[in-house]
Amino acid sequence: MRVSTAQFYLQSSQQMSSKSADVNERMAYLTSGKRVLTAKDDAVAFGTLAGYKNDLANIEKYKRNIDRAESHNNLQEVVFADAEMILDKIKQDMLLANNGRMSTEDLQTLADQVRNSFDQLLDIGNTKNENGDYIFSGFQTELQPFSQQTDGTVSYSGDTGVNEIQVAKNIKIPTNQAGDAAFLNVANGIGDFSVSYPTTPANTSGISVESATVTDRNVYNVSSGPFTFATDPITNNLTVTDSTPTLVFPVLPALPAPYVAGQTISFQGVDVTLSGNPLPGETFVINKQEEISIFETVNSAIAWMEQGTVSVDQEQHQVDYNTVLTQINSAMSHISSRRVDSGIRLQVLDNQKNRHLDAELSTSSNKGKIEDLDFAKAISEFEQAKIALQASQQAFSKVQGLTLFNYI
Repeated sequence: MRVSTAQFYLQSSQQMSSKSADVNERMAYLTSGKRVLTAKDDAVAFGTLAGYKNDLANIEKYKRNIDRAESHNNLQEVVFADAEMILDKIKQDMLLANNGRMSTEDLQTLADQVRNSFDQLLDIGNTKNENGDYIFSGFQTELQPFSQQTDGTVSYSGDTGVNEIQVAKNIKIPTNQAGDAAFLNVANGIGDFSVSYPTTPANTSGISVESATVTDRNVYNVSSGPFTFATDPITNNLTVTDSTPTLVFPVLPALPAPYVAGQTISFQGVDVTLSGNPLPGETFVINKQEEISIFETVNSAIAWMEQGTVSVDQEQHQVDYNTVLTQINSAMSHISSRRVDSGIRLQVLDNQKNRHLDAELSTSSNKGKIEDLDFAKAISEFEQAKIALQASQQAFSKVQGLTLFNYI
């Protein structure tokens, strides 16, 4: 068979290219440390590895989300801890103000201290995170949530939005608490109603509402209020009328009866318990109010202190004190519950992070079993491929130098 020089060179070139490619391929396995680089290496293993890689990518994403969620909730936990301390200081100032030996000047000094605490709470409500976003504005993170008005009240400019971030396939964790839920929606310390005590005639008996709650919302009619409590000037019989006014207690045809201390007054799905015994002619009104903001409570404490020493209406002054102190306790419980919420979220995040670490270790191990290279075998195959290439090169070198003149 005749072999032309061109054909010889072509065949030799193709053979050496094939051997060189084989060497490069073996080198790629050694360099990567993997035995499965493409689907042609092992189609089944390649598909399984794709699933493992996707799982690991998701775990990495969830870990980043957990870090973000931890950062946000850690900040909130610290903020609520500071708010707890401030409210406790306000409570201690309130207790000190009621010791009976304070002068008007002393009470004003305490009022100034509480006003400073008020400013600190307002500043806490406007806390920003490391990105400069307000943490209590809901979705409106660029909008300052709380601002004090000229009359001392505080308005909220944020919304009720709660951001959530996914930390596992079926688990999302909130990263914020809206400002209204954190500082405004504080449960009324006596239940579902606030009380307006009249100044004329003065509350000389010291009667106060200990609790006023809606016990049956199917019966209660919100449009019926406010409700006025009155004691007959002569008989001391207690009656309750709604806004129309219509008698709602006692329910007709029952007749009014003298109030018995400690009795529960029930009407239209509402239960009211009084503290003390009303005197003839005394009246007071309850209005629906389920929540009282922390800022409103602190303002009430300041106003109570700024009354100074009081020589008249001492009974009502004490009733107001008890009302403010009860609401401060409610505010402290509320902030503690907000702090607990952040703590629970951090606990969930910590547990989920550990689960991801376990899953990552297991998935990486399974992935390694499929794709990790047997270096001893790979090096042997590489050396064989290299020897084959060298042999091909040497054969070409010797043959391409031969001519007929070597044999003449």
